Formats: sequence, structure tokens, C-alpha cells
Amino acid sequence: MLVPTLLFLAGLLLLIKGGDWFVDGATGIARHFHIPELLIGATVVSIGTTLPEVMVSASAAFSGHGEIAYGNAIGSIICNTSLIAALTIAIHPGNVDRKTLISPVLFFFAAAVFYSCIAYTSGHFSRTTGFLLLGLFVVYMVYTVLQMKGSHSVFAPAAGSGTGGESPEASEPENSMGKNIVLLIIGAALIAIGARLLVDNGTLIAQALGVPESVIALTFVALGTSLPELVTAITSLAKGHGALSLGNVIGANLFNLVLVSGISIAIAPFDIPQSSVVAGHNASLVVDIPVMFFVMLLMTVPAILRNKLARVQGILLLGIYAAYCIFQFTM
Repeated sequence: MLVPTLLFLAGLLLLIKGGDWFVDGATGIARHFHIPELLIGATVVSIGTTLPEVMVSASAAFSGHGEIAYGNAIGSIICNTSLIAALTIAIHPGNVDRKTLISPVLFFFAAAVFYSCIAYTSGHFSRTTGFLLLGLFVVYMVYTVLQMKGSHSVFAPAAGSGTGGESPEASEPENSMGKNIVLLIIGAALIAIGARLLVDNGTLIAQALGVPESVIALTFVALGTSLPELVTAITSLAKGHGALSLGNVIGANLFNLVLVSGISIAIAPFDIPQSSVVAGHNASLVVDIPVMFFVMLLMTVPAILRNKLARVQGILLLGIYAAYCIFQFTM
């Protein structure tokens, strides 16, 4: 039990550092070729910061563990919203720009409704569903790039990334081209290795504790792969840009549905996991998906209507996350 636990933690660390180096290298290469900063945030950085979730879910799908692929996507959205964003909102609420939030919010809920309809009507995610989700990812990326090309202002939240348009690394000195390539390659390798360690040992720990794989994925694995977003949120808060985290989280959540889930389903279609039952129904359909919708509505609707975040939102979201985790481990 000790060895799987240590390897599980090692996997988390490799994912975090690998994602960090990948983004540094990819951003440096993009700048070297004079790609606008806004486009870097909307494409290279956004995809790079989502790699931990992509690699974990894809690896789980390849291994036949659909519960982890499913739980990681839904769990990461709940974690990003009710823990990571909640912390920044509770500590430093601030004003937000409604215009920059509307597009990613609408895309997220469109993807979430489609995802949920499949879950509730058939209970099975087919390869066609995976390709449709990936198609929505492409549409969102094209729309975002075109939208930002026509904008002369910094459009950070709409970048749909884990770091936003202007990343914490943007103000740092440029690395040489060779160093950027090395960072890119090593970062990608660390992410792949870390994902493998996380999935394999997370499965072993779940089996040893008698905890369903879907619960482990919805909590520990989801939190681990969301750590890059947490680091970004803390950095934004430290620099006095707490509201920036809102756009970052919305974008990361959208990517979890259309990119992470899309790739996993396209690789290996799977059924909705049923690890526990609530009132005679699959707990995932009764609890997980509704919680995902509720926390996103609680975070985004007041922000769009009032153009600002309130500390009470963060406190409520943290309370929901605590209750959700307790529920998962007591069912």
C-alpha cells in the first residue's frame, strides 16, 4: 500500500511539473515565431494546461477504466469550480467583465447539456459522441481565435485555458529556442509518465481500500489533475487579478467536457459508471452531474448579472465541495 501511495504522489508531482514545463516551452516557441500573445493563450497554452486531464483520462480509457476517465472529467469540473475558483472568490472577490465571460459560459453549458442528454437517455458514451465533443472543441477554438483577432484588447478569460490569455509566464524573460524545445519535450514526457502512475496506482489504492474507482477519480485524481489550475489561481490572486481565475476555470471546465471527455470516449467508449445508488437511481446521474451544473450556475450567473463576484459565492461553493466529498466517501 505504501509503494502505490508514493507512486501516486509522484505521478501528481510529475503532472504538475510536466504541465508547467510544457506550457513554458510551447509559449516560448510560439513567441519565437511572433504569434500574437492572445492566440498563444487561446491555443498552445490552453491545450497545454489541459494535458494532465487529457493524459490521465486517455490512459484510463486505453486501460479499460472508463470510471476514471468519466470521473476525472466531471470531478475536475466540480473541483475547479467549488474548490479552486471558490478559494479565490472567498479570499479576493472582485469585478469581472461580462463580455469576456458570455461566450465560454454559453459554450460550456451547451456542451454540458449535450453530455448530460447522452448520459440520461442512453447511459452509454459511443465513439460518435466522442467525435461530436471534439468537433465542439474545434468550433470553440476557431470561434475564439476569430473573435480575438478582431479584438484589440486583452481578452484573457475567453481564451478558455487553464491560465487565461496573459499567462503568469508572459512577463518572464524569453528562453532560447533550444531550451524551449527541450522544455516542451521533457514536459510532455513527464505528463505522460505522471498520468500513467496516477491511473495505475489510483486503481490499486481504490481496490485496496474497497473504494469504487469512480469515487477516487471524482476526488483525488480530479484534484491532482486540477492542481495546475490551482497554481494559476494562486498566482493570479497574488498579482491582484483574482477575477482572472473565473475565466480560467470556465475555460478549463469547458475543455474537460469537449477535449478530455471527447478524446477518452473516442478512444474507448464506455457506460456511465454505477458505483452507488441514491433512491434507486445511479448516484452519478442523481448527484455528480446535477452538482456540476449547480456549482457552475452559482459561480457564473451572479457574475454575469452583477459584473462582480461576491465572497458569499466562494463560501457557498467551498461548503458544497466539502459536502460533496463527504457524500462520495460515505456512500
